[in-house]
Amino acid sequence: MTATAFFAPCPRGLEAALADELRALGADVVAAPPGGVRFEGDATIGFAANLHSRIASRVLQQVAHAPYRTEDDLYRIARDTEWERWHEPLASLRIDTTAIGAPVRSLQFATLRIKDGLVDRLRERFGERPSIDRQRPDRRVFAFLEAGRCTLYLDWSGESLFKRGWRREGVDAPMKENLAAGLLALSGWTPGTPLLDPFCGSGTIVVEAAMIAAGMPPGAQRRFAFERMRGFDRDAWDRMRRVAPRPAPASASIFGSDVSEAALAAARSNLARCGADPAWVSLRQLDALHLDRAPAEAGLLLANPPYGERLDVKGRQSLAHADAFWPAFATLLKQRFSGWTACLFSSDLALPQRLRLKPSKRTPLFNGALECRLFRFEMVAGSARRPKDGATDDGPREA
Repeated sequence: MTATAFFAPCPRGLEAALADELRALGADVVAAPPGGVRFEGDATIGFAANLHSRIASRVLQQVAHAPYRTEDDLYRIARDTEWERWHEPLASLRIDTTAIGAPVRSLQFATLRIKDGLVDRLRERFGERPSIDRQRPDRRVFAFLEAGRCTLYLDWSGESLFKRGWRREGVDAPMKENLAAGLLALSGWTPGTPLLDPFCGSGTIVVEAAMIAAGMPPGAQRRFAFERMRGFDRDAWDRMRRVAPRPAPASASIFGSDVSEAALAAARSNLARCGADPAWVSLRQLDALHLDRAPAEAGLLLANPPYGERLDVKGRQSLAHADAFWPAFATLLKQRFSGWTACLFSSDLALPQRLRLKPSKRTPLFNGALECRLFRFEMVAGSARRPKDGATDDGPREA
């Protein structure tokens, strides 16, 4: 049987972690270009990637890849694609087009020609024309145009995979769930290792960690677009979903705190909805500068500390607006978290200078379009201070 070609987009900087995740699911990883991973496998690999991937943003099946010169060529490519293999006669659809150096008049016109080719093909096969629905389509098609080649993808996910189904409606978060899962992977955290997020907000990092500890698939509480496709193998999907999670840990080793009671209320609600045992996670209202002690002799502190606009939220750390906040937080880390690893994710690329600490590693990442770093600090007795006039290095390196 010929393997199906897939592409899984992800937050930039997490390609290698996603490739490792997909390999563990049995996928044949082909390449990891910026922004995603190309892989191959049968339909069950596509199911598994949607159900189990914590890092992917979507799972897309490549259905066409051909050269083009004009918009009429795009029409031909779309019309020659066997959409009837996956598309029901009356299923609605949406087409999204992105381009890099494409010789087209406009993306809108290119999208129109792709749409015309697709619906003409289906009308010829079924005698009916599918409707276009931009808001809640049954099927989504993604077109990617390069200078001389067009690739068409069929979306297997539906809503983005970071939408696990546990986040309370109307609660904003500074990072998406799959980025939080990626940070956990890059930090090297494993269940059983004490984990602390002292700026936990609505709990994205600690909830993701609880689901990992429970062995719960991130997609266990949601539906996927492939379930509405023609030829969908319901029996194979049901067998995959019946796999039981791993046993629960013997005791809680995940800790979160935040100065905002409203944020903690959202975190408790999210934790209750995620399906993991809420007792595994200890949450408390506390200013980060008032952490009296580390919750264990060694562990991982992983956080997205407030910066910029987030510092203006009422009730945030009392010294957050002052230059004194970051040195005070660094002092707290050195005095009370000796033996711990601290991983801080921030769009403030000068954070090590503010902390006056030297990172052992800095990993470039993106939170949407925002360039960020994951700074890693090994908190040993007498942690090294960064000289005030020290040069910065924006590439990953070991101290």
